[in-house]
Amino acid sequence: MSNLAMGSTDLHATASWCCQPLGKEELSAADSEKIAMIFKALSDPVRLRLFSKIAAQPAGEACVCDIQDVGVSQPTVSHHLRKLREAGLLESERRASWVYYRVAPGVLSAMAGLLSQST
Repeated sequence: MSNLAMGSTDLHATASWCCQPLGKEELSAADSEKIAMIFKALSDPVRLRLFSKIAAQPAGEACVCDIQDVGVSQPTVSHHLRKLREAGLLESERRASWVYYRVAPGVLSAMAGLLSQST
Protein backbone atom coordinates (compact mmCIF):
# COMPACT_ATOMS: atom_id res chain seq x y z
CA MET A 1 0.00 0.00 0.00
CA SER A 2 1.57 3.28 -1.08
CA ASN A 3 1.59 6.26 1.26
CA LEU A 4 2.16 8.59 -1.69
CA ALA A 5 -1.49 9.56 -1.81
CA MET A 6 -1.39 11.20 1.61
CA GLY A 7 -1.36 14.84 0.48
CA SER A 8 1.71 14.58 -1.67
CA THR A 9 2.65 15.99 -5.04
CA ASP A 10 2.17 13.32 -7.70
CA LEU A 11 5.36 13.50 -9.74
CA HIS A 12 3.98 10.90 -12.17
CA ALA A 13 1.35 13.41 -13.29
CA THR A 14 3.97 16.12 -13.61
CA ALA A 15 6.49 14.09 -15.61
CA SER A 16 5.36 15.84 -18.81
CA TRP A 17 6.57 19.22 -17.57
CA CYS A 18 9.54 17.80 -15.72
CA CYS A 19 11.29 16.57 -18.79
CA GLN A 20 11.83 19.95 -20.43
CA PRO A 21 15.25 21.37 -19.53
CA LEU A 22 15.06 24.41 -17.26
CA GLY A 23 16.72 26.69 -19.80
CA LYS A 24 14.42 25.75 -22.66
CA GLU A 25 11.42 27.92 -21.75
CA GLU A 26 10.14 30.03 -18.90
CA LEU A 27 8.42 28.12 -16.09
CA SER A 28 4.83 28.79 -15.13
CA ALA A 29 4.03 29.69 -11.54
CA ALA A 30 2.51 26.23 -10.94
CA ASP A 31 5.51 24.39 -12.39
CA SER A 32 7.87 26.58 -10.34
CA GLU A 33 6.01 25.56 -7.18
CA LYS A 34 6.21 21.85 -8.05
CA ILE A 35 9.90 21.95 -8.94
CA ALA A 36 10.75 24.06 -5.87
CA MET A 37 9.08 21.46 -3.66
CA ILE A 38 11.33 18.76 -5.12
CA PHE A 39 14.51 20.83 -4.73
CA LYS A 40 13.48 21.87 -1.21
CA ALA A 41 13.00 18.23 -0.22
CA LEU A 42 16.45 17.33 -1.55
CA SER A 43 18.20 20.41 -0.13
CA ASP A 44 18.66 18.82 3.29
CA PRO A 45 21.83 16.67 3.48
CA VAL A 46 20.11 13.92 5.49
CA ARG A 47 17.25 13.71 2.99
CA LEU A 48 19.67 13.65 0.09
CA ARG A 49 21.60 10.79 1.74
CA LEU A 50 18.40 8.84 2.40
CA PHE A 51 17.21 9.37 -1.17
CA SER A 52 20.61 8.29 -2.48
CA LYS A 53 20.66 5.17 -0.29
CA ILE A 54 17.25 4.12 -1.59
CA ALA A 55 18.04 4.92 -5.23
CA ALA A 56 21.28 2.92 -5.04
CA GLN A 57 19.66 -0.29 -3.79
CA PRO A 58 20.10 -3.15 -6.27
CA ALA A 59 16.59 -4.42 -5.53
CA GLY A 60 15.11 -0.98 -6.16
CA GLU A 61 13.78 -0.67 -2.63
CA ALA A 62 15.09 -0.50 0.91
CA CYS A 63 13.75 -1.32 4.34
CA VAL A 64 13.90 1.60 6.71
CA CYS A 65 15.86 -0.69 9.02
CA ASP A 66 18.67 -0.80 6.43
CA ILE A 67 18.94 2.92 5.67
CA GLN A 68 18.43 4.65 9.02
CA ASP A 69 22.15 4.96 9.82
CA VAL A 70 22.55 8.56 8.65
CA GLY A 71 23.66 10.13 11.95
CA VAL A 72 20.25 11.21 13.27
CA SER A 73 17.64 9.57 15.49
CA GLN A 74 15.01 7.19 14.12
CA PRO A 75 12.15 9.71 14.57
CA THR A 76 14.18 12.25 12.58
CA VAL A 77 14.77 9.68 9.83
CA SER A 78 11.00 9.08 9.69
CA HIS A 79 10.40 12.83 9.44
CA HIS A 80 12.83 13.16 6.53
CA LEU A 81 11.38 10.15 4.72
CA ARG A 82 7.90 11.65 5.11
CA LYS A 83 9.11 14.90 3.53
CA LEU A 84 10.55 12.95 0.57
CA ARG A 85 7.24 11.10 0.16
CA GLU A 86 5.27 14.35 0.32
CA ALA A 87 7.45 15.80 -2.43
CA GLY A 88 6.56 12.80 -4.61
CA LEU A 89 10.12 11.48 -4.67
CA LEU A 90 9.50 8.24 -2.78
CA GLU A 91 6.80 5.63 -2.42
CA SER A 92 6.46 3.42 0.64
CA GLU A 93 4.88 0.13 1.56
CA ARG A 94 4.38 -1.36 5.02
CA ARG A 95 5.25 -5.04 5.35
CA ALA A 96 4.60 -6.43 8.80
CA SER A 97 6.40 -4.07 11.18
CA TRP A 98 8.80 -2.53 8.61
CA VAL A 99 8.31 0.10 5.93
CA TYR A 100 10.01 -0.32 2.56
CA TYR A 101 10.84 2.67 0.37
CA ARG A 102 11.48 2.98 -3.35
CA VAL A 103 12.07 5.91 -5.67
CA ALA A 104 8.79 6.82 -7.35
CA PRO A 105 8.67 5.67 -10.98
CA GLY A 106 10.00 8.23 -13.44
CA VAL A 107 11.50 10.52 -10.79
CA LEU A 108 15.17 10.06 -11.68
CA SER A 109 14.60 10.44 -15.43
CA ALA A 110 12.33 13.46 -14.86
CA MET A 111 14.96 15.15 -12.69
CA ALA A 112 17.68 14.32 -15.24
CA GLY A 113 15.57 15.81 -18.02
CA LEU A 114 14.86 18.90 -15.97
CA LEU A 115 18.56 19.51 -15.34
CA SER A 116 19.88 18.54 -18.76
CA GLN A 117 21.46 21.19 -20.90
CA SER A 118 19.06 22.58 -23.48
CA THR A 119 20.19 22.70 -27.08
